[in-house]
Amino acid sequence: MITIRSDALEATIAPFGAELHALRDRAGRDYLWDGDPAWWTGRAPILFPVVGMLAGDVLRIGPAHYPMPKHGFARRTAFQPIDIADDTATFRLQANEATHAAYPFAFVLDIRFALAGATLTMTATLANPGPEPLPASFGFHPAFRWPLPEGGARSDHRILFDAPELAPIRRIGSDGLVTPDLHPTPVHGRALALHDSLFVDDALIFDQPVSRGLHYGAPGRPGLKVEWEGLTELGVWTKPGAPYLCIEPWAGHSDPQGFAGDFRDKRCVITVAPGSVRRFEMQVSVEAAA
Repeated sequence: MITIRSDALEATIAPFGAELHALRDRAGRDYLWDGDPAWWTGRAPILFPVVGMLAGDVLRIGPAHYPMPKHGFARRTAFQPIDIADDTATFRLQANEATHAAYPFAFVLDIRFALAGATLTMTATLANPGPEPLPASFGFHPAFRWPLPEGGARSDHRILFDAPELAPIRRIGSDGLVTPDLHPTPVHGRALALHDSLFVDDALIFDQPVSRGLHYGAPGRPGLKVEWEGLTELGVWTKPGAPYLCIEPWAGHSDPQGFAGDFRDKRCVITVAPGSVRRFEMQVSVEAAA
């Protein structure tokens, strides 16, 4: 474990998966889920090179099929710490023999964690050192406590988006794939009241959000401000009754039901040109009142 600090926060990161394991304030209050296996062992996995599930758990590139687990292999792979300081830490995963068995592309993925005051910034940089275009999806998947420390009652928690979210949302079927149906947004103006019944059918998928930021918590209580750049979708998920809420900015999502094409032709897949990079960023700030 590697721990970085600012004057207000402390973050602990595991090189295995480059996964955030704790985000504590100076009083020792942890805003991140603790990975209790009674509910879910994840805390804040990095999703790469896919987000969600692929049909048949295979990555299809031309006539070739490669085994690919849900959310990809980055969360199950050791990253190399490459730059560690008091308030920053950067971890690297690059293509090797093991990754080529599931993903036949050259890549370098750096995940940087930086603390400044009451804000944690997580920046992912995906570089393509190879001679051919690099198709990929990427996502952050942090699980925050629900209720938050000193955040009031669980039933009072809500998400307040930066802008009204009027577009319909998508849902995931029992096969783990995105269904073709559009569902009315559960957001009323800017506010999403949180309750377990929202998640009986898995995650809420906002595939055309207007906002690039939100507040999470109970009104008038300490909460979190979450912002993102370079990520075009948002997943919100928990298991009904679980004491955590995942707020997940994504570039990509699960295969749509019925999709059997080349991964490179999937609508939400990004492409990094040879010699180019793509950058994805998520900020989490602890606020005195949500």
